[in-house]
Amino acid sequence: MRTIKLALRNLFGAGLRTWLNVFVLSMAFVMIIFFRGFLSGWDHQAKHDMIEWEIGESQFWQETYDPFDPFTLNESHAVIPKQYNQLIEDGKMTPVLITQGTIYPDGRMQSVLLKGISTRNNVIALPTDMLDTEGEEINAIIGTVMAKNSKLKEGDYVVLRWRDVHGTFDAVEIKIAAIFDCDVPSVDAGQIWIPLQSLQQMMGTPNEATILISGVDHAEEAYPAGWIFKSQHDLLSDIEELIKTKSIGGSIMYVILMLLAMLAIFDTQVLSIFRRQREIGTFVALGMTRGEVVRMFTVEGAMHAVLAMIVGAIYGIPLFWFMATKGIAFPVEATQDFGVALADVIYPVFSMMLIFGTSLLVLITTAIVSWIPARKISRMKPTDAIRGKLQ
Repeated sequence: MRTIKLALRNLFGAGLRTWLNVFVLSMAFVMIIFFRGFLSGWDHQAKHDMIEWEIGESQFWQETYDPFDPFTLNESHAVIPKQYNQLIEDGKMTPVLITQGTIYPDGRMQSVLLKGISTRNNVIALPTDMLDTEGEEINAIIGTVMAKNSKLKEGDYVVLRWRDVHGTFDAVEIKIAAIFDCDVPSVDAGQIWIPLQSLQQMMGTPNEATILISGVDHAEEAYPAGWIFKSQHDLLSDIEELIKTKSIGGSIMYVILMLLAMLAIFDTQVLSIFRRQREIGTFVALGMTRGEVVRMFTVEGAMHAVLAMIVGAIYGIPLFWFMATKGIAFPVEATQDFGVALADVIYPVFSMMLIFGTSLLVLITTAIVSWIPARKISRMKPTDAIRGKLQ
């Protein structure tokens, strides 16, 4: 307790120098929490949107299907396993058939990924009810990015060309029945969704699909032959790797901020030890042990972190509350071209574990930086210190 009182007295006695160090350290503290909270919010939002719009709880892929190899699409389809017919009827599983196609909006040619999906879909958020139609007309739905790139509007008709399983090209006119707004590019960009039965008929692949999107987890089940099970963890691995990469990149900035703050505290401690040689020598001569003197300077430096947390909380808590409530808006063009699930507004997530962990990191780092120059005191002779000759 005596050490803490002396440390506080010395800190407040230093005046402006202390508060400058505290402010710089609080800035580093707040910035670290902000960027980590932003990445955490992005991670939460991206996973939520991907689960809701694209992957469901789990999926089955036809064994030759490779989403990164379009040349496999013509062979990537198989008969839907009978064991899942009831799930499909109940709306708990949605089959999707995927192939390549070409559209000709206003005489222009544009390659698209053509996806057939059941109109009874209850697994993902696509508005597949808009695909229902009467007669032979084929309804289609597209995302806002696709609509922008193709310059198609709701109610427009466009010619679609495709190749069936026998290699024969055919074409038909489809109607854009709806345009949906989605933050997941792999559901929107360059893609047209039509009824599954229509695409099966067009392709000559009755009762076949490329992937099965399920609303339940099938991890403990026996998988049908010719199909590969993909858990939710597998399907989210790409976004997890991206967030991890961004976290590593952000750590460089954290280190720079911490180094700047720690350098200021280190210089302050060295200057303080140099200017207070006689005071230190007097303490030792009066019976204070060298260890106690070292602890006093270490605590004094660590108190910078405590004061920085208090100062940071004064302006950080309202700032974090505002951002967590209102979110951080991004230009629509930036989110559309980013290539991964990124909403127009991201709400940072500031968990107690994040705040506590960052506070502990700053406190320990500050204590270590304060202890390094204070070690010199342990080799000091009281008589030399009183004369002002600290070696």
